[in-house]
Amino acid sequence: MIRAKIWFRCAAMHDPVTPIVVRPAVIGWDAKKREVGLTIDRAFKGDELVLRMDGWVTTNVKKVVNTVNQYGRLKVMDDRDLVVEVETEEDFDKLNEALLAYFQDQLNLERI
Repeated sequence: MIRAKIWFRCAAMHDPVTPIVVRPAVIGWDAKKREVGLTIDRAFKGDELVLRMDGWVTTNVKKVVNTVNQYGRLKVMDDRDLVVEVETEEDFDKLNEALLAYFQDQLNLERI
């Protein structure tokens, strides 16, 4: 298993950035006829976290998710850090080539 941090180009400052989960999403309910005191804390999945970056980074985030999913998967490790996981060195190399072809210098991977 090969893991790498994924770095996007910030749309505002053009610095490399990667999203992190600061705290999980809290989901609750409003009921029409009664009060519902139930909430669920749930961290984002890797794909969800990347899709939340739409407009904040210079790449098409849906295309990023689709490209990564061809060779591996996006995952949130330790309920905080976004990583890309691939099974083999060959998949890692193919993913890097695809990212370079589609996104040039706007997105890159850094092995961890």
